[in-house]
Amino acid sequence: MMLSADALLFDNDGTLLSSMESVVRCWTRWAGEYGVPAEDFARVELHGRTAGEIIADLLPAAEVPGARRRIEQLEVEDVAGGGVVLLPGTAALVAALSAPPAPGAVPARWAVVTSAARPLAEARLREVGVEPPLVVAAEDVVRGKPDPEPFLLAARKLGVAPDRCVVFEDAPAGLAAARAAGMRAVALTTTHAREQLRADAVVTDLSGVSVRLTADGVEIHTGD
Repeated sequence: MMLSADALLFDNDGTLLSSMESVVRCWTRWAGEYGVPAEDFARVELHGRTAGEIIADLLPAAEVPGARRRIEQLEVEDVAGGGVVLLPGTAALVAALSAPPAPGAVPARWAVVTSAARPLAEARLREVGVEPPLVVAAEDVVRGKPDPEPFLLAARKLGVAPDRCVVFEDAPAGLAAARAAGMRAVALTTTHAREQLRADAVVTDLSGVSVRLTADGVEIHTGD
């Protein structure tokens, strides 16, 4: 499939990189510190949600702010401890988007749109050597995915109409946010089964995506 766009918006964890080893390690330690029963912790979806949302499912409201600060501290400190790695295809795609455009072509506009807090998102991106021109993080919005606010904010900051953006996501909540924003989406099966993902195209990972910079924007080609 070929899609054309003026801007590309990438989820971070599960799309560009994987930090699941670090996430599980840190949240398991956090749950022990806060006395969260193992059966309650096992029922909570950790992926694609803000830390505040996860904690609100597990603790009384009065404890959420302090508990959120603690998990953010644990996760930032753990980044250098291993378990944060590039996913297949990310390096090549980022290099293509960051390369000087050919004569007559326009530079690529792209951003990372994440449910993580900014210090954590930027620490993970630095760890794997990815330097996006724009990062929209949890503290930049009032409502996170599946609300469209994060993607709409990224489009506005890039100066691109929502219907000229293509979103790359691995989580159903992120794909729902893209649809609500009026954006097209490419889903990755890195964390969820194909049948759970509703998108314009579905690929295994970013190795199934290539781009070409043109005078009209970016041509996106998908196919494993």
